[in-house]
Amino acid sequence: MGPAPATGPAPSTGPAPATAPDPSTAPARHPAGESRQRGVPRHVACVMDGNGRWAAQRSLPRTSGHRAAETAVIDVIEAARTAGVEWLSLYAFSTENWRRPSGEIDFLMRLVRRVVRKHAALLHARGIRCRFLGVADPRIPAPLARDFADLMTLTGANRGMTLTVAFDHGGRRDIVEAARSLIRSGVSADAVDERHFAAHLPFPDTPDVDLVIRTSGEQRISNFMLWQVAYAEWIFPPVLWPDFHAPHFLECLHTYRQRDRRFGGVIPRANGEPHP
Repeated sequence: MGPAPATGPAPSTGPAPATAPDPSTAPARHPAGESRQRGVPRHVACVMDGNGRWAAQRSLPRTSGHRAAETAVIDVIEAARTAGVEWLSLYAFSTENWRRPSGEIDFLMRLVRRVVRKHAALLHARGIRCRFLGVADPRIPAPLARDFADLMTLTGANRGMTLTVAFDHGGRRDIVEAARSLIRSGVSADAVDERHFAAHLPFPDTPDVDLVIRTSGEQRISNFMLWQVAYAEWIFPPVLWPDFHAPHFLECLHTYRQRDRRFGGVIPRANGEPHP
């Protein structure tokens, strides 16, 4: 994956608490459906892939691709908010990305901090609530972690679009931590169902993802929000992330509207009979 820098939010999810979350506070884990604006997916997630290839095509260092991605991030956030998307999740840095060269990682940490500080006021002014999914690794610089936490606090009462930036995120890790939390809470095996399990995931009020957009043409999940994308539609535009802007995002929303969302069932005909 070639994640772009995050313009996003906040606290460390870390290990789940010893006390069991209230399953009644978690949304029912069925397909999230559409937002109030007809045909608009309620929750869109983006795998921001292609920064390194964008730089290589221009004979530039990989860091130049990460720097160029900032404009795409802000453009997509604004396009999603304007289109009526209620939840937007951006994959910025995975647990596997720690395997990259230390120089590139150090650059990303500095870049992300600059981007967060630069755009915090704008995100707040737009009424966007910012969250951060991950942030569990001690290698994350303390000043950056504080900036994430500050942005979370600043925007926590906002009631516009919710922006979740996955930074130091791994879908498998989230599932393992949820299982550990269930065990610590003493829930019996027979009592475990999808709703109880989802209540132990980070940010359990997050609805399932309706649409995943992965740029650059690569077609992999890459350990991204594995639980939440179970019924998502996927679109793989060939454009590299630094070149992905509002018109490309809106085109993906249009493609989403053309798809039949059956969730394992069938779409009835006008006379009530199912399609073959």
